[in-house]
This record gives sequence, structure tokens and C-alpha cells, in this order.
Amino acid sequence: EIVAEALGRDLRKVGVYGREGLPGERSGKEIGVMSLRSGDVVGEHTVSFGTLGERLELTHRAHSRDTFARGALRAVRWIAGRGPGLYSMHDVLGIA
Repeated sequence: EIVAEALGRDLRKVGVYGREGLPGERSGKEIGVMSLRSGDVVGEHTVSFGTLGERLELTHRAHSRDTFARGALRAVRWIAGRGPGLYSMHDVLGIA
């Protein structure tokens, strides 16, 4: 969503989810989104930007669900006593 927004594109129109049955290159406007579940991996997230001859990747690996539990506890402490509303982790973490 963030990449599509930064490029001024509507992800609902340019998002391509998976490659099965889609041989060859994507068009220059498409944004590929992939998901893979494997064994006991609890969290591995990679953003990859590629072009002919090169690729840049940013990867986050969680080795335990404790990381996610700490985030959930932080959110619980943050929201305690707040009024009804729609909140996100951006609010919890103070990210504008």
C-alpha cells in the first residue's frame, strides 16, 4: 500500500498476487505481492525492489513470537483508559 501510494497508483488495480499462470515479465506499472509460509518460521518479511541486473532487499526476521507479544502488551498499556476510537500501531508507537 505504501509503495503504491508513493508511486501514485491504486494497489487494487496494479497489485499482482502470486505468479502462477503468469509467465514472463510484469508490466512496468504492476506491483508484485508474494506470500510464503514455511516450517517453523514465525515471521520473516522482505521488501524487494528489483530491476534488470540488480535487486535491493530489506528483511525483518522474528525468531520468536515473544517480539509480537511485547508489541501487543505495549499496545494494551497504551490504550488503557483511552476513549472509543479507531487506533493503529502508528498511534501506539508515536509514528506520524
